[in-house]
Amino acid sequence: MSHLFAFLLSVAGFTALAGATNRQQRDLFGRTLRSATTRMLRLVGIAALLGALGILVAQHGWGLGLVMFSGHTSLAAGIVVCALIGYGRTRGRGLRPR
Repeated sequence: MSHLFAFLLSVAGFTALAGATNRQQRDLFGRTLRSATTRMLRLVGIAALLGALGILVAQHGWGLGLVMFSGHTSLAAGIVVCALIGYGRTRGRGLRPR
């Protein structure tokens, strides 16, 4: 159960951090968000990733917990990136040569 919760926190954290970037804000919302909202997204993203780290380290110790955290965050980041690419392509804003 700790793996699932840590993974979901990692996905939520990377989603919030991606939403805090100006490029993703323009792609997703058509405009950039207020600086307070961007700051809050960054804090939520960092807190979610630290929460996932805390869960894994508490359950499995520092050695194995850090390794598991690395795996969870790698997979979560890959899923978020692929979702953003897929969203951009379905919205007609895919990667185009300039």
